Amino acid sequence: MQVNSVSKKAIIVESPTKTRTLGRILGDEYKLLSSKGHVRDLPQDGLAVDIEQNFAPTYEIISRQRKLVKQLQKSLDGVDTVYLASDPDREGEAIAWHLTHALKLPDNVKRLEFHEITKEAVLAALDNPRDIDNNLVDAQQARRILDRLVGYQISPLLWKKIGGGGKNALSAGRVQSVALWLICNREREIAAFIPQEYWSITTTLSPQGQPEATFEADVKSRDNEQLIPEDKEQALLKNEQQAQASVEELEQQQYTVAQIERKTRQRKPYPPFITSTLQRVAAGALHFSARKTMQIAQQLYEGVDIGGEATGLITYMRTDSTRVAASAQQQARNYIEQRWGDEYVGTGQRGKKAKGAQEAHECIRPTSVLREPEKIASYLTKDQTALYELIWRQFVASQMKPAVYDQLTVTITAGPYELRVTTSRLKFPGFLSAQPDKESDEEVKLPPLEEGQELSLLELMPEQHFTQPPPRYNEGSLVAALEESGIGRPSTYAPIIETLRRRRYVRMQKRMFVPTRLGMTVTDWLLERFPAIMNVEFTAHIEEELDKVEQAQQDWVALLHEFYQGFAEQLQQAKDAPNKLLEGRRCPKCGGQLYERYSVRGKFAGCENYFNEAIKCDYTEDLLEDVLPRSEAEEIGEECPECGGQLVKRTTQWGSQFIGCSNYPKCKYTRNIGSDGKQKKQAVATDMPCEKEGCNGHLVLRHGKRGPFLGCSNFPRCRFTRNVTDDELARLQNKASDSTQGSE
Repeated sequence: MQVNSVSKKAIIVESPTKTRTLGRILGDEYKLLSSKGHVRDLPQDGLAVDIEQNFAPTYEIISRQRKLVKQLQKSLDGVDTVYLASDPDREGEAIAWHLTHALKLPDNVKRLEFHEITKEAVLAALDNPRDIDNNLVDAQQARRILDRLVGYQISPLLWKKIGGGGKNALSAGRVQSVALWLICNREREIAAFIPQEYWSITTTLSPQGQPEATFEADVKSRDNEQLIPEDKEQALLKNEQQAQASVEELEQQQYTVAQIERKTRQRKPYPPFITSTLQRVAAGALHFSARKTMQIAQQLYEGVDIGGEATGLITYMRTDSTRVAASAQQQARNYIEQRWGDEYVGTGQRGKKAKGAQEAHECIRPTSVLREPEKIASYLTKDQTALYELIWRQFVASQMKPAVYDQLTVTITAGPYELRVTTSRLKFPGFLSAQPDKESDEEVKLPPLEEGQELSLLELMPEQHFTQPPPRYNEGSLVAALEESGIGRPSTYAPIIETLRRRRYVRMQKRMFVPTRLGMTVTDWLLERFPAIMNVEFTAHIEEELDKVEQAQQDWVALLHEFYQGFAEQLQQAKDAPNKLLEGRRCPKCGGQLYERYSVRGKFAGCENYFNEAIKCDYTEDLLEDVLPRSEAEEIGEECPECGGQLVKRTTQWGSQFIGCSNYPKCKYTRNIGSDGKQKKQAVATDMPCEKEGCNGHLVLRHGKRGPFLGCSNFPRCRFTRNVTDDELARLQNKASDSTQGSE
C-alpha cells in the first residue's frame, strides 16, 4: 500500500499491483491505497437475505478484511477527496459502493473509470470523475442475491438427498448447474450416438497422353445429387456394395473438363479479443485453463515492470465488447503502414455483437502496439509473453486488410457423375503478415487444363467413413456455448469452470470435460426437481433482465420477486417429493416395487423393501452405467479368483487405479493398487461360505494394513470379516501360487 502523508487526495484501487503502476503515472500527488478486492459481502453462514422485506440483504465486512478496513480508515484521515477506482464493470462498481459503506465515506466520493492503466486514460478519468452508478450496483446486487437464493436453498437439499460430504462436496448454482447440464447432456448424446457408415470416392486423373501429369479429384455428385451432403447420414453411398457399384460404373465413363472457374476470395481477420474468445483461443493455442488465462491477463492489465517502470500492457480483460478506441485504432493504422505499407491498413474488424455486450467497454488489446512482443519478452514470464503475443497479434491483425487468394475450381463430368478439384494460391497476405496461419491449406498443383479437354482415369479410390458423435466440451467450446446461449458474463466463466472441477462434477480427459458419476447424479436430480433453474432459456432470460436493471429499464426488487415466486414453489415441492416409482419394474430378488434413488455413487434403482425389517431386501441396480464412459482396461495377465475371467487395470473417475474383473458387472471382484503404483497382494477366493446368517457369499483372503484376513465376497453389501488361521493362510497362499504359475 503506497501512502503519501502530505497528499489531500486518495485513490483506492483493488490490487496492490495497480498502486505501483498508478504511482509511476501520478507521482506523489495522491495517496494510492488498495482494498485487495471485496471488503464487504453476504456472510457465509445463513441466507442473509430477508425475503419478506423485499429481499433486503445483510452485509458484513469480510473477516479477513477487517484489519485492512481499519488501516484504510486510518490512511484516509485528513484526506479531502477520495476517488474509487475499482475495475470498470458491475463487480467493480459494487466494490466501490461497498467501500463507501465500510469506510463510512462522505457523499461526495467520486468514481474513476479507466479501461487501461496508461497515463492518458488515468488522467482523462481524473478530469471526468463521476458518481457511483447505482444501476450497475443494483444489477450486481440482484445477481449476488439471486445466486445466494439458489445456492443456499438448493445445496442443503443436495446434501440431504444425495449426501456425500455435505457442503464441502456438493453445491448447486444458478449458472454453474446449467453449465454442468450442458456437459452431461453432451455425454448422453455421445452415449446414444449410433455411427452411420458412408463412403467417398477419390479419383486419380491425368490429361490424355500425359500420364505423368497426375492430380486427384473428388467425386461430388451423381445425377446432380450430392454424394456426401452436409447431413452425412443422408449420404448416397451407405455401404461397400453401393460404393463398389459406383466404382464399376465410374470405370466405364469418359472424363471431361466441363468448367474452369477462376476467382479471388478474401479471408477476413478475426475481431480483437473479448473475454470469451481470449479464453477459447488461449485454451486451444496455449493449453491454458480459463482460470490461468484470466490470472495472467490480470497481471498484464495491472502492470508489469518494464525497464524499471510498472507498465499496464493490455486493456481491461473482462469485457464482451469488440469496440476499439479511436486513438488506439489510429495508432495501429500508423504502425501497420510503417511496417507493411499503406495497402495493408484495414478498416477494423468488430465481429458479431455478444448478447448483452456493454458497448461502453473496449476489446482486449495492447495499450500500445509499439510494444512488440519480442521487444518486451525479456521482462515477462514465459506464460505472460505467450498470452501478450496472442493479444497483440490478434489486435494488430484485426486492423489489417483481408488476405486475398487466387482460387481455381475445375469441374469434371463422367457420365452422370460430377467431380471437382479446388486449389488456392495466396495472392496478398494481408493480416496473415501479423498473424501467420500454420494450418493454412497447401496449394494443390494442377497440370494445365482447358475446358472440353478429355482426361484419363488412372485410379479409383473408395474410402469408408463413419459419422462422428458430437465432441465433448473443452474449456474453449464450453465458454463459447455459454456465451452463445447468453448464460453468464465475462467475469463468471472461469469461476464456473473451476467450481465444476472443485466439486468433482467433471474430470478432464485429453483436455475435454467428462462428467463424473456425481456430476450426472446431481444434474439428474436438479432436472427433476428444478426444471426452470436447469433451463438454458430461463437462465438466459434472467441475464437479460439483469442487463435491463443496469440500463434502468427494470427494477431489481421486482426482478427478484418475479424469479422467487416460481422458485419457492419448486423448492417446496423438492422438499416434499417422494422417491419416484419406476413404473412396470419389480425387484427380481423379492418382487417389491423399484424406486429411483440417488447417492454420491450415482442414480440407482432401489427396492421398497430395503427398510422392511421382515424382508430387508438390499437389491440395487445402477441407472447410470450405460451413460458414463468406462476407462480403457489394460490386461495384467491374471485370472479373476472369483470367476476365472481376465483381470484388468482400470482408472476411476477420480484418477486412481485398481484391478478389476473384465466380466464386470457380472463379476464385481476388485483389488487395490498401492500409492506407489504397485499391485497389492492378490485376493484369493476360498470354498468357505460366508458365516453371516442369510448371506450367500463366500470368504475371500484379503490383505489389509494389519495383515491378511478373511472377508465376504459380497462386500460392501456384506461386511463380515474374521482373522485367518495359520493353516488356512498357508493353504490359500499355496493355491494363489499355483494359480499364478498356471496363468504364466
